Amino acid sequence: MTQTSPAIPDRARWQAFAVCVAVAALTILDLSKVNVGLPSIEKSLGAGPTELQIIVAGYALAFGLALVPSGRLGDLYSRRLLFIIGLSAFTLSSVACAIAPDINTLVIARIVQGVAAGIQMPQVLGLVQQLFQGEERGRAFGLFGATIGVATAFGPTLGGLLIAVGGPTDGWRLLFWMNVPLGIVLLLFAFRLLPKAQVRDPGAKNLDLVGILLLGASVFTFMLPFVLTTGGPDDSDFRWFWLAGTVVAVALFIWWERRYKASGRSPAISFALFSISSYRNGLLLATAYFAAVPAVFLLTTLFLQEGLGFEPVFAGMVSIPFALTSAISSLIGGRLVLRMGRKLVVIGVVVAIVGFVLVLLAAVLPPAGWSIWLMAGAMAVAGAGGGLVISPNQTLTLAEIPVTEGGVAGSMAQVGQRVGTAMGVAAASSIFFATLYREVPGNADNVMAYHDGFRNAFFVALGLLAVALVIGLLDLRRRALQASSSESDADESATPAAS
Repeated sequence: MTQTSPAIPDRARWQAFAVCVAVAALTILDLSKVNVGLPSIEKSLGAGPTELQIIVAGYALAFGLALVPSGRLGDLYSRRLLFIIGLSAFTLSSVACAIAPDINTLVIARIVQGVAAGIQMPQVLGLVQQLFQGEERGRAFGLFGATIGVATAFGPTLGGLLIAVGGPTDGWRLLFWMNVPLGIVLLLFAFRLLPKAQVRDPGAKNLDLVGILLLGASVFTFMLPFVLTTGGPDDSDFRWFWLAGTVVAVALFIWWERRYKASGRSPAISFALFSISSYRNGLLLATAYFAAVPAVFLLTTLFLQEGLGFEPVFAGMVSIPFALTSAISSLIGGRLVLRMGRKLVVIGVVVAIVGFVLVLLAAVLPPAGWSIWLMAGAMAVAGAGGGLVISPNQTLTLAEIPVTEGGVAGSMAQVGQRVGTAMGVAAASSIFFATLYREVPGNADNVMAYHDGFRNAFFVALGLLAVALVIGLLDLRRRALQASSSESDADESATPAAS
C-alpha cells in the first residue's frame, strides 16, 4: 500500500522547507569557510599539517559516520527531534571551537561539530522528501541546490571577511562564533515550524546497531588514510593498511545485513535501494563531483593566499561568481530536470569541466596580477555548470525512493559526498604540498613552485569530474535503452489489438 504524508498547508510546507535549507546552508558553510582560516589557525595555535588536515577532512569523516544511523533513526521515529538534537549539538560545538585554547581542543570540538552536522543533514533531506512530491519536489531541490551552491562557493569569501574583521591571529574564531546566533534563531524556528507528524514504515521498528557499527567501521577505515594524508614527508605509509580493514568491515556488513533481513527484521541499509539504477548512478555521480569541487576551492584558496600573497578576503572573493551563477542555474535546473532528466546533469558536468579548465589556465599562464581576475571569470562558467549538476542530480537520485526511506537514502547519498570530499581534498592537497616540499627548497622562484603544485593537484580534480561525466553518460545511455525497450513493448502489445 502506498503511503502519503499527512496533509500540510502550502505556506507551512514552504516555511518548514526554509528552515531546512537554512540549516543545510549553515552546515555546508562550515565545509568551505574554514578552509580560508587554516593559515590563521596555523599561526594562532601552532598547528601542523596533520592537525590542519583533520580540521577539514576530519569534519567530513565525522559527518559521514553520523549520517546513516541518524537517517535511520529519523525515518523510524522523528526527523523533527533528530533535526533539533543535531542543530543544538552543532551550535554548542561551534562555541567549543570558537573558544578552543589549543589545537587539540579545536580538533576534538571540530569532530563533534561534524557528528552534529551528520545528525541534522539526513533529516533535512528526509523532510524535503516528506513535504513535496512531483514537480514541487523538483522546484524544492532546485532551491536547495541553489542554496548549497551559494553556501559552498560563498564560504571562502565569508571566511575571508570574518578573518579581516577579527585579525590574522584570532580572526578564525569568528568563523565558529558566527554559527552560534544563527543556530539559536534556527532552533526557535525549528520548534515552531517543522512538522511533528510523518509517515513511518509499518514494519519492525528495530534499530540494527550491529549493522550501523559495521557500516561506520567501513566508512571510518576507508576515509581515515585520506584524512591522514598531508603530502608532507612525515606521512606514514602504514596508513594505507587501514584499507584492508575496510575490506573486512564491508564483507562483515554485507553478511550481517543479509542475515538480519532474513530473520524478518529491518536492516540498517536496504540493499534494494542500490538495485534502483537512478539512485545508484546518482549517488556515484555525486560522490565523484563532490570529490572534485571542494578540492578545487581549497586549492584555489591555498594558491592565492600562500602562492600569490593575496589577503584571505580577496582569495575568498574569487568564488563569488561561482556562487552567483550556480544559484541561477540551480533554479533553472530544478524546473527543467523532469523534462530533460539525466541529459541536463551531463550538460552541467561538461560546462563545469570547461569552467575549471579555464580556472587552471587563468592560474598558471598570465601574470599574478591578472590571475585572480581571470580565475574569478572562469569560476562563473564553472558555477553555471555546477548548478545544473547538484539539484537536478539530487532530484533524479531520490525520485524513485519511497518517502519512508527518504532519510536513510538521503543519508547514504550524503555519505558518498563526504567520502568523496575526504578523498578529493586529501588527494589534491597532498599532491599540492608534495610538489612544494620537492621544489621550494631548491627553487628561488616560489611562485613557479606554487604554479606547479596547483597545476599537478588540479589534474586530480579534473580527473574526478571526468569520472562524473562518464557515470552520467552511462546512465543517460541506460535510460535511452530503457525508453526504447518500453516503446517496443508498447508497440508489440498494441499490434494484436490493432489487427
